[in-house]
Amino acid sequence: MVKEAAMLISEFARAAGMSIDTVRFYVRRRLLLPTVGMKGGSNPYQIFDAEHLRQARIIRLAQSLGFSLKEIALLADEYNRGDMTPARGREVMADQLVRLERKRAELDAMLSYVRAKIAWMDGGHRGPEPEFGEVGACGVEPARQVRVTAAPRGRRKPVARAA
Repeated sequence: MVKEAAMLISEFARAAGMSIDTVRFYVRRRLLLPTVGMKGGSNPYQIFDAEHLRQARIIRLAQSLGFSLKEIALLADEYNRGDMTPARGREVMADQLVRLERKRAELDAMLSYVRAKIAWMDGGHRGPEPEFGEVGACGVEPARQVRVTAAPRGRRKPVARAA
């Protein structure tokens, strides 16, 4: 049996492509749970392995998909309890798709406004100045905030709710 390579925090941070401060932050938020070593006295060494690298990559991916660290922690807890069924995973991703599509609509509206403003400026300020809507960019309603909460133990139903 091949033993996984153990890494101290600096080596782990390099391998994960993040700063030591970010690793410490994730540990404080309990997103990463390193093994505590025997050395280090009152500040024992934190030991990371390949599984922690996988978890760090998943955290970064989830962040890039628009999940907050709080949502990631809740989903990780759900997964670690064994409550993340394929149906629940699909549901979480479908809810996130809705959030991302709303965000894209907001960004598209902002881009349209900026393009119109530049064209208006390039045209010597002729005609009415483009306006940035009060409701949202160019009158697009802001995205509804969706909160992801972990399903209670034993419950396997969706729990994404509007905030």
